[in-house]
Amino acid sequence: MHNDEGVHALESDDDLLHLEERLSALPDPRRHGYVDAQGVRIWFAVFGSGPPVVLLHGGMGNSTNWACLIPELVDHGYCAITIDSRAQGRSFWDGKPLHYTDMAADVRQVLDHLHISRAAIVGWSDGADTGLVLAETSPERVHALFFFACNVDASGTKPFEMTPRIKRVLQHHRKQYAALSPTPDNFDEVFEAVQRMQSSEPNYLAAQLARMDVPTTVCHAENDEFIFREHLAYLADTLGNARFVLLPGVGHFAPWQQPALFNTAVIAFLKRLHTPTE
Repeated sequence: MHNDEGVHALESDDDLLHLEERLSALPDPRRHGYVDAQGVRIWFAVFGSGPPVVLLHGGMGNSTNWACLIPELVDHGYCAITIDSRAQGRSFWDGKPLHYTDMAADVRQVLDHLHISRAAIVGWSDGADTGLVLAETSPERVHALFFFACNVDASGTKPFEMTPRIKRVLQHHRKQYAALSPTPDNFDEVFEAVQRMQSSEPNYLAAQLARMDVPTTVCHAENDEFIFREHLAYLADTLGNARFVLLPGVGHFAPWQQPALFNTAVIAFLKRLHTPTE
């Protein structure tokens, strides 16, 4: 287990009372647009220049979820690439069942469109599973994976309990979906499709995980509302090339609750990619 020294809980918002101000808009992208992926238009944006880092958001979110991290990545000399997952954010949906395999294929399509052969992946919740699927199916495209706050089989999820914090997040998702989506009235339909995917996928066996050798940082928030710590410790122990990082005092929404804490962990992950020894 590793925790970076010097991490401070600056600008904390543990109860997520300031989501509207914090996530109101993205910085100005260097490039943005759509790519056609398996017949669905997928939205992307590119910020800054340098080694590419793909940011994959959680269920019912969108690229704006990364508003606290993108400036940090750009300031540290990285090219941040955000993607709105199919049916979510600004991206379209063909009405078919959602699968992490399709979302991983969408990421490949965006990388192809941008002529990027390989990138680091930072995935949060559903985005973490999308990144893991990409690391399994196309390891040559993934420099390394930062896997934050998701399960890899059904045993990893806690019984759901609605809290004021989760309710605020859902309200924020609904508001942003209405503002960004090409089908602004379809939130409930998409939410049901996302939940069906989450309830049945993924289902990785230990032997499958052990065969994956993409360098992976498995990151767990100490107070995650959805995922058991033991599950992510198991994931880190089972993957072929992984390390475990614990973020103290935060939950599933750590990137918003304590951006400095989360951002420092991501930057440390990226810096290790260019360091021969730890």
